[in-house]
Amino acid sequence: MAKRFELLVFDWDGTLSDSTGLIVRALQAACRDLELPEPSEAQARFVIGLELSQALRHIAPALPEERLPSLVSRYRWHYQAADRDIHLFAGIPALIETLHAAGRQLAVATGKSRKGLARAFANSGLGPYFAASRCADECFSKPHPQMLEELMDEFAAPGERTLMIGDTTHDMQMAINAGAAGLAVSYGAHPRAELARSRPLACVDDVAQLALWLERNT
Repeated sequence: MAKRFELLVFDWDGTLSDSTGLIVRALQAACRDLELPEPSEAQARFVIGLELSQALRHIAPALPEERLPSLVSRYRWHYQAADRDIHLFAGIPALIETLHAAGRQLAVATGKSRKGLARAFANSGLGPYFAASRCADECFSKPHPQMLEELMDEFAAPGERTLMIGDTTHDMQMAINAGAAGLAVSYGAHPRAELARSRPLACVDDVAQLALWLERNT
């Protein structure tokens, strides 16, 4: 594949950051706190990448709307109690530094809030490498294309020159909806078989494969 991409847009959780396990545990603990049915690991993994309120509505569909803020609060408490212990996947810092040094335009499109992404940037040290970002509390949630469309407009990058890199079917569907390309990573939240059904350009299984694919195709 001899396609060169001008804009590389990364998801955060499960793509750059090894946070899937913590998110699952925080979702389960928040439900226990409110004496709600605890989601299975598969159910919790499915909603990763969605805007938080939307994810929690999916996890607890019978929860009255007036109790949703309490569930949001308990999730945030459990997540933030441990988020400083989250690490980037091995090889990610070097990959991002290499892409940045090579002049690639890098951005983030995430289901995190702006405050959450700011904490992640600060904790990881990766913030300076990304020229722009979009978060779920300032755009429609994935798989709506708004995040990608705004980034494409900001960089004047057409869809065929924009690559969305993510670990969920929400990321891949957002790319489709925005007319962009998608590259799936199978080491995050969603299983490889589900990612493949979203028709990415490719699906890579670890950071080394991701780095090689990007070197060859961007």
